[in-house]
Amino acid sequence: MDKIEGSVLRSPADVRGFADFDGPLYYVPTGFIDRADDPQTLPLAGGRRGFSALEIIRRLDDGGAQSMILPLLALEGWVQNCGRVDEINAVLDRLTGNRRAFANQDMESTHVMGIVNVTPDSFSDGGDHDSAQKAIAHGRALAASGASILDIGGESTRPGAAPVSIDEEIARVVPVIEALSADGHCVSVDTRHGAVMKAAMQAGARIINDVTALEGDEESLEFVSQSDDIPVILMHMQGEPGTMQDNPNYDCAVLDVYDYLLDRIESCERAGISRDRICVDPGIGFGKSLSHNLELLSRLSIFHGLGCPLLLGASRKSFIGKIDPDATPKQRLGGSLTAALNGWRQGAQILRVHDVDETVQALSVASAIGAV
Repeated sequence: MDKIEGSVLRSPADVRGFADFDGPLYYVPTGFIDRADDPQTLPLAGGRRGFSALEIIRRLDDGGAQSMILPLLALEGWVQNCGRVDEINAVLDRLTGNRRAFANQDMESTHVMGIVNVTPDSFSDGGDHDSAQKAIAHGRALAASGASILDIGGESTRPGAAPVSIDEEIARVVPVIEALSADGHCVSVDTRHGAVMKAAMQAGARIINDVTALEGDEESLEFVSQSDDIPVILMHMQGEPGTMQDNPNYDCAVLDVYDYLLDRIESCERAGISRDRICVDPGIGFGKSLSHNLELLSRLSIFHGLGCPLLLGASRKSFIGKIDPDATPKQRLGGSLTAALNGWRQGAQILRVHDVDETVQALSVASAIGAV
């Protein structure tokens, strides 16, 4: 069972079962309001949006989970009844606290990260920018369209992708990173290999974006931990790119991914990487079925409880094709924008996308509507 069975319970009497539960609870901000200064809301991750309720989730002994929704106005009474005062205070601190700048990017608002794949075999745009000159031109165009971060990748991690050599990956990304960073753009490198990370940072990259959350290569965690200031994006992936979509399985996808990312954050902290250098990504499409992806998207705000900036990468992903089988990857713009706006609504600080111009426009319109 991988779905959460939810029930809306609003009074202290109704929530007594959750109050008596002595296991771990998970907290999902919901009831979003466009203005965080509304007196019935709390600010979401220090941003301009607020939330007015918490969905509280507990695991079930036989797998899966159960949830209830509690308005913030009823939270104090419930907390006193269940004896979790310190826990709730810590949770609310993480859910509402300001996020420090990430690679000098202000996390109070949503940033668009433009994808630059210097690969012949990426799932959506493989071969489109497979030379340094094409990739540099594409990166500059994305920045001109409003991307505040450019994510450069030299190895496809699509389902079934074949690995490339370290030397080949370095040869693909370094010239692109050198040129775009020399332009003054904030550049991240999308890699799971320590040697590529080192070469990319020397070439001017400011961020490491690792689909293995610094687990895929022993050198990667050591390299990042030895630096005082390299920011890193930790992503969840079940399995390896070649086989990750064969049979993804979870007790409860949202909670399992949350627990994994919390474990990786704590491992990084033990290695000397402070939490304010970490951004988290639930890894849409990486070892997940359609239902897993939709579950994560619907409760994306849970990851603010980790106290880190949140990245969403749903652009052109196969879950959109599962919903609309006739759409090729490049025909998934509508679904990509819907997912991006869902991420914005739930406070994601970074949206990793192919279609920068359209995403920036969608965010501008959504923000303008919310400001009225």
